Amino acid sequence: MGTLQSDDQFVQLHDLIIGSSNVADFLTELSTVAASTLTDAAGVFIECGVTLRRRKRSTTIAGSSERAVVLDQLEQVLGDGPCIAALDAMKPMVLSNVGTDNRWPDYRKVLADNGCRSALGVPLVLDEHQSAALNFFAAEPDIFAPDVIRKAEGFAELAGRALRLSLRIADARNLADDLTAAMANRTTIDLACGVIMAQNRCSQDEAIAMLTKASSHRNQKLRDLAAGIIGRVSDGGVTTHFDP
Repeated sequence: MGTLQSDDQFVQLHDLIIGSSNVADFLTELSTVAASTLTDAAGVFIECGVTLRRRKRSTTIAGSSERAVVLDQLEQVLGDGPCIAALDAMKPMVLSNVGTDNRWPDYRKVLADNGCRSALGVPLVLDEHQSAALNFFAAEPDIFAPDVIRKAEGFAELAGRALRLSLRIADARNLADDLTAAMANRTTIDLACGVIMAQNRCSQDEAIAMLTKASSHRNQKLRDLAAGIIGRVSDGGVTTHFDP
C-alpha cells in the first residue's frame, strides 16, 4: 500500500514538473502537495514552506500559504530555526512545542506571534552547490509524531528527486535561451560587418575592429550598434563610409 502511494505521489510530482513554467511555480505546487500529504498523515491542518538555495543565485522561497512563505522568510532572516538546522544536519528537525522547547528562541517567538505552536524541518537531497528543505507548520503543539515525521521523510525523498529533475530542465532551458540569444547577436553583428565591408571595401577582421572601436567610443553595446547599422540600411540610409 505504501509503495502504491509513493508511486502515485511521484507521478503527481512528475506532472507538476511538466505543468510548471519555471522553478518558482514548481516549488509553490510542491509545497501545496507536501502540506496536503502531512495534513492527511497528522489529521490536522498543516502548512508548508520550501526554501531553495543555489550557488550564485538568490534564495527562492515558496509556500502552500502566505503565512508559510512569511514564516520561512523570517527564519532565513534570523538565520536560525528547524529548517536551517535540518539543512545543516541533513536530517529532520522537530520543534514540538514553542512554549516548552528551549531551542531557537527568536524563531519560537515568531512562530507563536503567527499562531503556530509546532514546526518540522526536512531537508531534500539535491546536487552539489544547491540545497532545499521543507518547513512544516501546525497551529497545535506536539503534532509531528514519529509516524508523521516518517511520512515527511518519505515525501521529501520523492520531492528531492522531482526537484533535481526540475532544476536540470530549468538549466537546460536557460542554456538554450542563452545560445539562442548568442546566435541572434552573432547574426546581427555578422550582418553589420558585411555592411561595413561593402561600404569601406575592407576585410572582415578590419570591419570587426571598426565596429568594436565604435562600440567603445560611443559607449554602446556591440549588438545595439550593429542593429542600428542594419536598421539604417533597411531604411535606405546607406552611407559610403562607416566612421567609428
